Amino acid sequence: MSDLKTILVINGPNLDMLGTRQPEVYGHDTLADVEALCRQTAEAQGIAVDFRQSDSEAEIMGWIKRARGTAAGILINPAGFTSTSIAILDALLIYDGPIIEVHISPLFRRDEFRHLSYVSKAATAKIEGFGIQGYAFALTRLAQLSRAA
Repeated sequence: MSDLKTILVINGPNLDMLGTRQPEVYGHDTLADVEALCRQTAEAQGIAVDFRQSDSEAEIMGWIKRARGTAAGILINPAGFTSTSIAILDALLIYDGPIIEVHISPLFRRDEFRHLSYVSKAATAKIEGFGIQGYAFALTRLAQLSRAA
């Protein structure tokens, strides 16, 4: 059994299409690029990542609930569920560790209906508009918080 603390990295709907879906908004990096960055950052920080993506709200909720007591933190890019999922918010409110919400693009520059984030109501912090580098920022902070716990 590893002594490394694990951060659960959750990617919501359509993030598997990064690199091809609206590159003018999300850039040309793919989800594989995001995962590689997360693994590289985690290794440098002395933590592990459990990297996942789903288009299913129920699956994401299940991951969050199972993370309770097993993950040192959650990094979540809820994507399309950001402004629609009270159910994901409720699951996050059950979680007992730090949560950082990440968005590749700045929500405040997007359609007005995207400005609301239910996830933010449960998040310890929110990082948006830094492209995929926001994931590295979030993992670095979650590693710091896990060491302080």
